[in-house]
Amino acid sequence: MTQTSQKLLLIDGMALLFRSFYATALHGNFMFTSEGVPTNAVYGFVKHFIAAVHHIEPTHVVCCWDMGSTTFRTEMFPMYKANRGEPPLELVPQFELVKHVVSAFDIPNIGVLGAEADDCIGTLTKQWKDEMDIAILTGDQDLLQLLSETVMVYLLDKGIGNYHMYTLERFRKEMGILPSQWIDVKALMGDASDNYPGVRGIGEKTALKLVRQYGSIEGILEHLPLLTKSQRQKLQEHEEMLHLSRKLAKIYCDLPIALRIEEAEWNVDKEKVEQAFRALEFKGLSRLLTYK
Repeated sequence: MTQTSQKLLLIDGMALLFRSFYATALHGNFMFTSEGVPTNAVYGFVKHFIAAVHHIEPTHVVCCWDMGSTTFRTEMFPMYKANRGEPPLELVPQFELVKHVVSAFDIPNIGVLGAEADDCIGTLTKQWKDEMDIAILTGDQDLLQLLSETVMVYLLDKGIGNYHMYTLERFRKEMGILPSQWIDVKALMGDASDNYPGVRGIGEKTALKLVRQYGSIEGILEHLPLLTKSQRQKLQEHEEMLHLSRKLAKIYCDLPIALRIEEAEWNVDKEKVEQAFRALEFKGLSRLLTYK
């Protein structure tokens, strides 16, 4: 990272919200207001959110969101994320509630119809990475492709405030490739979570080995005679899906987002936030509201 005085924290809102929901819902620990509105996901989101702010110490914060299940990726591949099913009924009303809470912190909620939060994060990263340091908070390894000298990725770990922190240096050391080549690895190995297969029979270990050796999907295909018979057969059989999987794995960084950076300045009105907490009958969160 550079030594600039400004740091932009980009939050994958859905990653935090879903993680917070299932951390309690799996044990039946739902929270409801006195009027019966479920709030467990929002409550957990706020705890994750505040912990990240304390840990990363940003000067600016933006929260990015998916905007429905239909995107340009589902148009390319209708089975994309089709394995996820409908969200639980207790979670549905919390999609809007959490955005109201984020707004109480006076930071932007960003989402673009037809795109995903990843693409919003990618677009904002491209727009601001030359102006300030950027920290991305997510549970999605796809965002590792955005790493650079000024961009770090914090992957959520178990518990609150625990992360696998990736810098460009750590990624290159562990993976032996550049962040831009991560797209080719994902294209080869597929993604069970996002429900696209890549090349069936090729896992992460083999995908990394091939990309390290030949640089890209094009490089691998140009050297098919040098591969094992099994690898060659799999690649030839699934070449069309290989190219489609790369399109699905790639984060698109040119969405029409016009954000004035002053809109994202981290400058919290504590009373405004506490008012939002009271409306949702949250207890025990106000003590976390200590800021530099």
